[in-house]
Amino acid sequence: MPKDLLHPSAADEKRTHKLKRLVPSPNSFFMDVKCPGCFTITTVFSHAQSVVVCASCSTILCQPTGGKARLTDGCSFRRKVD
Repeated sequence: MPKDLLHPSAADEKRTHKLKRLVPSPNSFFMDVKCPGCFTITTVFSHAQSVVVCASCSTILCQPTGGKARLTDGCSFRRKVD
């Protein structure tokens, strides 16, 4: 089955390495995380390497892993748009 290399699908582009895409783009992003206790919004990097704590109530919002940061249960997020 022939494959169109000039117009790959969005799923194929997401699956390829970030430097081998037709237009290189990073996998990381910033996101707004809402605290489940006090409902304040904090900006967090998706690949954060340190524990992020809510400024007002000191609740842990996310914990680092080897790659992407893991959000705490109950936290909701939305991806920030440029």
